[in-house]
Amino acid sequence: MEIFDLLVIGGGPGGYLCAERAAQGGLKVALFEKRALGGTCLNEGCIPTKTLLNSSKMYRHAKESEAYGVTATGVAFDHAKVIERKNKVVKALVSGVGATMSANKVTVITGDAVIEGRADEGFAVKANGETYTGRRLAVASGSETVVPPVPGLKEGLARGFVVTNREVLDLKELPKELVVIGGGVIGLEMAYYFASVGVPVTVIEMMPKIAGATDPEICKVLTDSFEKRNMTFKLSCKVLEIKEKSVIYEENGEKKELACDKVLLSAGRRPATAGIGLETLNVQMDRAAIVTDRHMCTTVQNVYAIGDCNGKSMLAHTAYREAEVAVNHMLGKHDEMRYNVIPAVIYTDPEVASVGYSKADAEKQGMTVKEVKLPMSYAGRYLAETNGGKGFIKLVVDTDRNRLVGCHMVGSYASEIIMTATMMVDTEMNPERLKKLVFPHPTVAEMIREAIFHI
Repeated sequence: MEIFDLLVIGGGPGGYLCAERAAQGGLKVALFEKRALGGTCLNEGCIPTKTLLNSSKMYRHAKESEAYGVTATGVAFDHAKVIERKNKVVKALVSGVGATMSANKVTVITGDAVIEGRADEGFAVKANGETYTGRRLAVASGSETVVPPVPGLKEGLARGFVVTNREVLDLKELPKELVVIGGGVIGLEMAYYFASVGVPVTVIEMMPKIAGATDPEICKVLTDSFEKRNMTFKLSCKVLEIKEKSVIYEENGEKKELACDKVLLSAGRRPATAGIGLETLNVQMDRAAIVTDRHMCTTVQNVYAIGDCNGKSMLAHTAYREAEVAVNHMLGKHDEMRYNVIPAVIYTDPEVASVGYSKADAEKQGMTVKEVKLPMSYAGRYLAETNGGKGFIKLVVDTDRNRLVGCHMVGSYASEIIMTATMMVDTEMNPERLKKLVFPHPTVAEMIREAIFHI
């Protein structure tokens, strides 16, 4: 019987990179994926949503170009062509992942994988009626949409009136009116797409602000900007029921009804760990999440958990790094996760990006901190390329250690600029050293340098 050095369950970012790095390290690897390589990120998340968002931004820029001295006529938006292009992009990238697995001699098995328990040589996993044995096991089973116990919600999903992040990416035509349940990152990005191309969108959020743990001042900039673009927010509101063509919700203790022809369910995600046989190994769980240490080890020796399934940070780039840490541990190389230096981005317009601690979080950790805030208009390029943008940057400095520990920004190019701040936080550079860095001019990234000189 063929024995693998590593069995990987899940072909998303964490799973396929784990398989790739392990194979490059000399291990014989089998990778199981029930749908398509690339997982949620590549097929239903990061990549397809950014493809749609780019099209909507191009459309909006063309419609609003007169302020920049450009008059565009006959501007139209073709949703079907946008979806067609999205599918081509996804197909190309999925094929690329497959080619990478082949080049690294990773055995890819398409089908549901279920852990059968321990085997003489390690662990047994069954897929498509066949049992595979591996000396090590890495679980990268991803996450799934949370479906709250709201009356009518499951029925709405069944008939297509309610859609999740998967189905919304393949709608044949634009809805006339859209309600988004949940004002987190996924909900906001899709709400922005539809609103930017003319669809009236209402976002219902239980919390008093959008964008989860994002800096409240940044959330205010986003809310104000979005409200100018066909978006309405119902904050501190609870969805009570899904009806035939409407949503019943509670606002200030009063029941209200909102008519629409489509509902996007975006109330969060949870680890997808049910039904894969984890109970056969007695792996410690924290509800649906697999408990791991800083090396991505579970409570069972030679079993690892990577990506959304461990519930620590549901981001593709987190999963990539966790995969590398796990493989390094397998190969006897010292490595560990540092979750406080993982950047986060919201790809709307304006963009939002952050890394490290906020002032409040740093103080909760016992740090003595100073926060510096500057408007993005300090950067010449930002002023030249935006029309009255309200972007800004915040730097958080640990004054006892004289180290940059956080950066938060809202404005154009934030998604690209944040890596500069991430390196600064990760390497714990002090402000005096940072002042000696030379930024190209004019760039929006110069805002970091400007803010450093205000510490």
